[in-house]
Amino acid sequence: MEIRLRPWGNSTGLRFPKEFLRKAGIKANDSLTADIVDGRIVLTPAFHHRSLAERAADYGGELLLSEEMPREEPTGSEVW
Repeated sequence: MEIRLRPWGNSTGLRFPKEFLRKAGIKANDSLTADIVDGRIVLTPAFHHRSLAERAADYGGELLLSEEMPREEPTGSEVW
């Protein structure tokens, strides 16, 4: 696929077709990391730390963080 660089204010921008981004697993407004590797521009999704609630939402789970976990007697070699 050929992409043309276009002026965008004082910078230069790229526009990718939606289907191209979908195949790459990237959505509009996602953050990317840009690197130059062997003279090539490489774009990768930037790391985004997800909260525990965001991770649980992927499984339709509900977090019950107000409940204290039961404490049991030691069962192994742990020191209490």
